[in-house]
Amino acid sequence: MIKPHSHSISADFLAALAFVAVNKSQRHHLLLKAQIHHLPSMSTATIPAASTGSAFVSAQSFSSPQTLSDWLRPRLPRDLPSWGVKPGTKNVSNLWLELAHGEALLQDSVPPRRTVNVAAVRIRNAAGDVLIESHQELSDGTVRPRRRPLSEKMRPGETVCEAVLRAIREELGSVLRSGEGVRVLMESYSRRVEERNSVSYPGMPACYILHSVDAIVEEGLPEGEFFTEEEDEYAGSGRLAEGAVVVRRHFWKWTPCEEASEGFH
Repeated sequence: MIKPHSHSISADFLAALAFVAVNKSQRHHLLLKAQIHHLPSMSTATIPAASTGSAFVSAQSFSSPQTLSDWLRPRLPRDLPSWGVKPGTKNVSNLWLELAHGEALLQDSVPPRRTVNVAAVRIRNAAGDVLIESHQELSDGTVRPRRRPLSEKMRPGETVCEAVLRAIREELGSVLRSGEGVRVLMESYSRRVEERNSVSYPGMPACYILHSVDAIVEEGLPEGEFFTEEEDEYAGSGRLAEGAVVVRRHFWKWTPCEEASEGFH
């Protein structure tokens, strides 16, 4: 069993992000068991104020990927046609699913700005090397370079530790025999904000709020390079997820700590 937190990492995560309410009883059951090292005090996840003062668009404003596409077209007239066509990019269906699942916020500006809270976990081996995702194989057959530690977009009401455990389960679960022996070192927690143009959605600026922690997986991970397979992350979304570009395989390698990067897309 996962030990309960004595201090919530992001107790006000939902209110701070203005995300759609999610009933805790409906959360995915955590299949990993972990020993959690607590951090005495930690700030909640927040979104920096936009310099333009523009409001965020409600996810309920878009009933389907098509309505989102219609909204984006006049705001990204040159770049939108390349989404899902240019190798390594995602499409409007992906962005709609991110909004519908509360994984991203979209600012009503020209161009729109996407804001994402990301949990990044630096998994270390006995030599102190960090597990890096070197590249991904996407459902459309393209290969996308990554060169960064395991990471996952956070969901509404989810703590950093919960997001880390979910990321390990979803992306490394195909090689881990069990969830035993996973130690999340919350005393290593750090937070920073990065703003850059999105690689996944060309022409759209993005704000990444990065919540980073270290973790140790004591058994189950191969010593050399390896790959894992992931089930469709939006499998439960039905027909609305049709056409979305998803990750089929993750390719991993161990890298010296000083060479590990945390660039996001």
